[in-house]
Amino acid sequence: MHSVRFINETSAGGVVERDFLVDDVPGVLWAPVSGADHAPVVLLGHNGGMHKKAPGLRARALHAAATWGFNVVAIDAPGHGDRPRTTEDEQARTEIRQAVTAGDTPRFAAASVRLTASLAERAVREWQMTLDALQALPRIGPDAPVGYGGGISMGTAIGVRLAAAEPRIAAAIFGGGFFVDEPVLTAARQITVPVQFLLPWDDQHVERSSGLALFDAFASAEKTLHANAGDHRGARWVGVDDTFLARHLGRA
Repeated sequence: MHSVRFINETSAGGVVERDFLVDDVPGVLWAPVSGADHAPVVLLGHNGGMHKKAPGLRARALHAAATWGFNVVAIDAPGHGDRPRTTEDEQARTEIRQAVTAGDTPRFAAASVRLTASLAERAVREWQMTLDALQALPRIGPDAPVGYGGGISMGTAIGVRLAAAEPRIAAAIFGGGFFVDEPVLTAARQITVPVQFLLPWDDQHVERSSGLALFDAFASAEKTLHANAGDHRGARWVGVDDTFLARHLGRA
């Protein structure tokens, strides 16, 4: 049985931020200082090249904890943040940089798909391990509703696979901005929970048809597409329904 080891704690604005480790996976838990027991848990995935406390992610986590009373969780994906990269990860990143510099989109896409698939294979297990450990805490418990709020690109590439494999997830927010292959579409077809999807309309790397195909693949009866102007790095969570997770998970 995996357990949470808290290693640091700060608080501000009515929200406590607690760094933790589950085995060797570093994470952070945001929760209201005076929050209710067994409040909903929201898992936040970060974008590729970022980390568990990236400014945009942290701002959304603080808002969700303060406004809706959620327990909000983020972990560093493999090879990101405080985690070392494998030799294979470094080689894949080098190939991606070379392909982008050369303007070789097919090579860039192929290398990105391989790296993302490798990261997701590891990250899904780590998310499940982390959720198991958090639900063992009396304050959270096994009956707390769970949602996923993924980042653009890698956060969704991992999150789609996680939501397909994890029946505890009751609602999810995803985003485009990555090369969608058949394994991702297969996972999306298994997702039936309510979904919100943010598509960066002017992504300079990934054609919008890739994001549209992913949205179309979700088997959810309730799914909403939010397409906003902006490139890969300029995508903003504008227009996404702030009440979405509160409606489907319940607010504390």
